[in-house]
Amino acid sequence: MVDFARVQKELQECSRDIEASGITVSPKADNLARLIGSIPGPIGTPYEGGTFQIDISLPDGYPFAPPKMRFATKVWHPNISSQSGAICLDILKDQWSPALTLKTALLSVQALLSAPEPDDPQDAVVAKQYLREYQTFVATARYWTETFAKASSLGVEEKVQKLVEMGFTDVLVRSALEATGGDENLALEKLRSS
Repeated sequence: MVDFARVQKELQECSRDIEASGITVSPKADNLARLIGSIPGPIGTPYEGGTFQIDISLPDGYPFAPPKMRFATKVWHPNISSQSGAICLDILKDQWSPALTLKTALLSVQALLSAPEPDDPQDAVVAKQYLREYQTFVATARYWTETFAKASSLGVEEKVQKLVEMGFTDVLVRSALEATGGDENLALEKLRSS
């Protein structure tokens, strides 16, 4: 069973120093076992200036079992799946300790953005590019950050307007854009399939 008292304490800890760390964690709806975290892209990396959303599921046994985390924001990184957002990080698997918190896990994920480990990849294509064509990797990672992790409100409103003009309701459009990380094409596919 999840220790919800501890989860609430951890959420309070995260909200105390948002200004300093830039890291946030909040529940999805009223369920403390389903959370959404957000980390700023580290300065001096291709991820700088982006804000990355991370889906967090707390398994039965948390804090003795590690939280399940995956990137909801698309990111180009050797240790993060460009398809599913799965993260290859030891503390989210066999190196987890109950002494760690959601905030320390998110700080570790942020540190992973700064220091990729291409020899232990989650995404072999990205790792190969990182090792063989580093400048292309940096350019691609920057492009993905600009496209998926930097939400300019003007860009979002333009996307909403375009999709509403296609006959979808504003509420459905915003929901589809949020579910697809702001990807207009994926949102359109989602709207058409529902």
